Amino acid sequence: MPYRSEEDLRLDPRSREFLSQFDAPLFKQSANVSSREEALAIGNRPEAVAQRETTAELLELMDVEAVTPSEGLRIDTREILSQPDGNSINLQIMRPDTEEILPCVYYIHGGGMMEGSCFWGNYRAWGKLIAHTGVCVVMVDFRNCLAPSSVPEVAPYPAGLNDCVSGFHWVYDNADSLGVDSSRLLIAGESGGGNLAIATTMSLIRSGNADRQLGLYALCPFIAGQWPQDVLPSSRENEGILISVHHNHAAHAYGQAAFEQQDPLAWPLFASAADLSGFPPTMISVNECDPLRDEGIAFYRHLLAAGVRAQCRQVMGTFHANELFVPLFADICRTTARDIRGWIDESSTHI
Repeated sequence: MPYRSEEDLRLDPRSREFLSQFDAPLFKQSANVSSREEALAIGNRPEAVAQRETTAELLELMDVEAVTPSEGLRIDTREILSQPDGNSINLQIMRPDTEEILPCVYYIHGGGMMEGSCFWGNYRAWGKLIAHTGVCVVMVDFRNCLAPSSVPEVAPYPAGLNDCVSGFHWVYDNADSLGVDSSRLLIAGESGGGNLAIATTMSLIRSGNADRQLGLYALCPFIAGQWPQDVLPSSRENEGILISVHHNHAAHAYGQAAFEQQDPLAWPLFASAADLSGFPPTMISVNECDPLRDEGIAFYRHLLAAGVRAQCRQVMGTFHANELFVPLFADICRTTARDIRGWIDESSTHI
């Protein structure tokens, strides 16, 4: 029997109503592919491009000034160089219009590392909501592996990760001019951005720069690389609720070799206790009705086993990345935004 969101009593009634508008998952790749080249060809067919454009138009509607006002904020864009490739990437910076030195949330957008942009309307709204909690938000538009963000180049792993690491170092090095407290930098991201937030953290530790990061907040992280898995029941139970993950499209587009090598910088669920050693205080936030829910919970348990100070929260009644639909679920989104802000303070304690 096909899934019917309007009959899923686990979901918030608003979520049931929203999802019932779509005949198929809003975010869905094709069936399995055999190579990155095939993934690129399918992902850039005219119908796929048209679908992305339609989705971007829908997400543009998520930035509603009455809900997430620009008033009281300074919003800026910077172009910086990323290493080691020397390519250009863009940062979107939002902060309260004050001269106060603020903590900073370095935020990495989702899209399965394949598509999307922090300049889309839903990310502008989400960034403004977080900024209104009294922090500077810096969003990085890294190189996607399938479709362009605000930069034209697409490239597989580790290009996007390198861009995220480079952007973080730029924020740290320019903290004074940004009006940011360099001792209070939190890395956050959702879905594919949750993957990259975790991988950026691991990269900083490996390079000896762990002291630059105060904490980590990963929402609904997209980290398994293969779905479904029997050890991740939600990958079957919640398949097709907003997103579809029963394919290998993402692994091939991002880096199939890295998956086969169980590289935790590409697919962090492969991380060993040694890989997780030295992680800062980490919050994993999952959505109840999300195919990715159980991989986030599994990663949280790996963190605890590695001796990391970690917590996990489950937002009941929600679908994948529910917080990115701000005007439809403003109360849920504000609660999570406040929790991100609160995690900065909690990460600063030594208890």
